[in-house]
Amino acid sequence: MPLFTVSSDSTCDLYHDYVTAHDVRIVPHTFTVEKDGKFEDRLDAFTEYSQYAAFYDELRAGAFSRTSMLNYEKHYTHFRALAEGGAEEVLHFTISSGLSPTKDVAAEAAADVKKEFPKFHVMVVDPLTATVGQGALVMQAVKWRDMGKGIGETYEHVNDLRLHIQHFIVADDLNYLKKGGRVSAASAAIGGILDIKPIVSFDNEGKLFVLDKVRGVRKAISFIKRKLEIEGPDEEGLVYIVHTGNEPCAEELRQYVREKFGLEPYVSIMGPVIGSHVGPGSFSLGYISKSLRNTF
Repeated sequence: MPLFTVSSDSTCDLYHDYVTAHDVRIVPHTFTVEKDGKFEDRLDAFTEYSQYAAFYDELRAGAFSRTSMLNYEKHYTHFRALAEGGAEEVLHFTISSGLSPTKDVAAEAAADVKKEFPKFHVMVVDPLTATVGQGALVMQAVKWRDMGKGIGETYEHVNDLRLHIQHFIVADDLNYLKKGGRVSAASAAIGGILDIKPIVSFDNEGKLFVLDKVRGVRKAISFIKRKLEIEGPDEEGLVYIVHTGNEPCAEELRQYVREKFGLEPYVSIMGPVIGSHVGPGSFSLGYISKSLRNTF
């Protein structure tokens, strides 16, 4: 029996097969798609690749997706079900506190469940990242759990790793970042005309910021490669590539990592919550380095 339960909200963007095989308990976000003047609420609980691809096809065709914070009630229901199932120690990951106050909401709900189940204890991890960066930390927690490590030392381990995750997120269309308040309307308009590709990262507070802007996809890929050549992955060799329906760029980065470092990256398509904010056609690479994030 595992020493503790690994849990996360769905912004970790780990595939259904992985979370099922490794017994990761997921609490899904919801998102709302506006299409042809109609609104449809959906659950971030895709089980097949085709569902992700269809979502980004909808955005390309003119649909718009809105997201909202994972509320108290959903956290409470999630944690209470774990407690009723016999879980006592839970390591739970939320989306970055720099993007949402979900961490505090999760902690409040967990504390309320503990009132009814005194042995139930949740340690909430603020990953200071999201999507596959958050997923990387969840996978590390699974690895340590399966090695027989306790919840306390695993919590310390993943917290130590947080600021060593490097992120290079290339958005295809500045308009999605404009809607999220990351770039101005003027920058988005000019960027579209000039084929400007913003390269976005997470700062030390877990907030998104524009690290650089380059002209065209080729220069964006070259930027990522240059960063990797300055300092590549640490000795564990963890590299994560994620895209929003841009398989060619993801595959090019996969081949580069294979040839340059002899490593096999974890490649996936981004879930709809974070994907709603970067839009279709994006690609991203993240990895764990010895140096702190954004210091080279």
